[in-house]
Amino acid sequence: MEFFDCNCYIGQPSGGGPAASAEELTAAMDRAGIAGALVWHVAQRDLDPLTSNDLLARGIAGRQRLLGCWTILPPQTGELGPPAEWLDRALAAGVRAFRAFPEENRYVLRADAVGGLLELMIAARAPLIVSVGKQWQGVHDLLRELPELTVILSEIGCWGADRYFRPLIERYPNVYLDISDYMLDGGIEAFVADYGAGRMLFGSGFPAAYHGAMMLALARAEISDADKQAIAASNLRRLTGEVKT
Repeated sequence: MEFFDCNCYIGQPSGGGPAASAEELTAAMDRAGIAGALVWHVAQRDLDPLTSNDLLARGIAGRQRLLGCWTILPPQTGELGPPAEWLDRALAAGVRAFRAFPEENRYVLRADAVGGLLELMIAARAPLIVSVGKQWQGVHDLLRELPELTVILSEIGCWGADRYFRPLIERYPNVYLDISDYMLDGGIEAFVADYGAGRMLFGSGFPAAYHGAMMLALARAEISDADKQAIAASNLRRLTGEVKT
């Protein structure tokens, strides 16, 4: 099976970690047998998102296996500059998805805060990855306002969050689930039975979690080989391939 990781980062959080650089990340991917990844930088969440967006771009430059994720901010403060120019610069830097850390970066995940930028992302077919945490109400509100937005639900909390995300999966056709911490016995099988394999994405959460944990969960899931491959890589390759650059 080919694996394409939708959720991993480089850089060292306050506690340290084994993937300070893109080189260290790709070495770990080689060891695990992962072909490619969507990558963000931990400083986008923990320090300065704008400076760290550029730091990520420099870190993955020339590495074809790594696609970047830049962090969004509300454009009203002027920090991004003209949103359309900022988006063009991101796509030119190899960015194929964007991430939102509303709690850490101190804004509200609503259309009146980030809607103008997200409308440009909708036109570009660029996914927004939301580190949900406790932001479920914000995600529900945002999709009610922008139902065409492609959203990848990430960091949903372990032991299953089906009561939060299943209404979104059923109502909004462009919502996808990152399985990096979807630790529910039979959860993958139940999701595929109810919604098909096309709305689920392999993510590892590396280096906060081991690559092999969700690789093993997916490999041993009682679903077809075709469904496993869709989740492992094909769905994410399709999403990133559809981004208009």
